[in-house]
Amino acid sequence: MSGQTTDPEPDAQRGTGCCEVGHSLSEEAVASDVQTLATLGNDTRYEALRLIADSEDDVCVCELEPTLGVSQGAVSQALSRLFSAGLVERRKEGRWRYYTATPRAERLLGVLDETRSADDD
Repeated sequence: MSGQTTDPEPDAQRGTGCCEVGHSLSEEAVASDVQTLATLGNDTRYEALRLIADSEDDVCVCELEPTLGVSQGAVSQALSRLFSAGLVERRKEGRWRYYTATPRAERLLGVLDETRSADDD
């Protein structure tokens, strides 16, 4: 040997250096975010959430159907998915269900509005 010591473990194997990346989210948080984004990635669900969030009162399925231009069944499925993702709350009154946007949904829509406004500048 020429007096040099060799490093038995390169930087990439030790987890230091240029090849180390990561984030602070748990697997559950990542799964929740992916579910939320997937839910919003559908035209009917996204537009239904927008309509609900923009309404001053709770919104019934029967009110969304004509505006969205899809069947009541499709609206119900969209609302069910939004509910599962925690983006709407629902209450039952007789045979009707009424929906409101959750605070989380309001914040998400607000961020989307802000990013769209930033693109317009």
